[in-house]
Amino acid sequence: MLDIFGHKTIPLEDWAEDFTFWLVREYRPFFQGVKWPVEQLLENIQDFLLWLPDWVVILILVLIAFRVAGRNVAIFTALSMMVIGFLGLWNEAMVSLAMVASAVLICALIGIPLGILTARSNWADQLVRPLLDAMQTTPSFVYLVPVVMLFSTGTVAGVIATLVFAMPPIVRLTNLGIRGVSPEAVEAAYAFGAEPRQVLIDVQIPLALRTIMAGLNQTLMMAMSMIVIASIIGAGGLGQPVRQGINNLQPGLAVIGGVSVVLLAMVLDRITQALATTDS
Repeated sequence: MLDIFGHKTIPLEDWAEDFTFWLVREYRPFFQGVKWPVEQLLENIQDFLLWLPDWVVILILVLIAFRVAGRNVAIFTALSMMVIGFLGLWNEAMVSLAMVASAVLICALIGIPLGILTARSNWADQLVRPLLDAMQTTPSFVYLVPVVMLFSTGTVAGVIATLVFAMPPIVRLTNLGIRGVSPEAVEAAYAFGAEPRQVLIDVQIPLALRTIMAGLNQTLMMAMSMIVIASIIGAGGLGQPVRQGINNLQPGLAVIGGVSVVLLAMVLDRITQALATTDS
């Protein structure tokens, strides 16, 4: 293949296709095995949320909001969730909430330890940073096709695509928080005979908790932003009415889906922001 100047171009397109097909051919069973725990987590959360009466879910969210963020956020949470219900998108909202909860939980389980590792090892930080840059800047549509080929379509594939997009903030801010702990506090802990593990658990993580929670908040918001995009590969939830509204030229359907996404995102954002700013 030649470019406009008659020079040979780098066959990156062919390399990418060959590599993807090689992964599918040789390692698809492995990726299906990786898919299984994600699928179990998602289905359990989703089934539980759909099993609960809507008023119970609203009550739980309101109590959490009141406990961590105060009366105004609790009232806003109640009104927002009731509006979603009155729009007829309650089940879709619960599916989206299950997707986001699953993605954020997995991101936290992987991202926080990885952030701690990169904070304690410059070598690990230099190795992981380019990968995080690629995950954060690559358009999400680019990796939807490999995700579908490796994990098939559906809500689980949407969660896996969300993991790639939403992981970097929790890793970066955990790294930043641990590195930002006062060296004097760390030295004092060592002076009193603390082991490295004790310093991490009793000193560094508590002092970095606010930054780590801010990373969790950013991860959650990025996961919410993937709801509509994930619907392209068959993920359920609030992205479906938005996609259907666009495909069928039904602006009303797209609007109520979009409004529901915004309200759910604002509720989760207010709660997690309050957690991030709560004094340890």
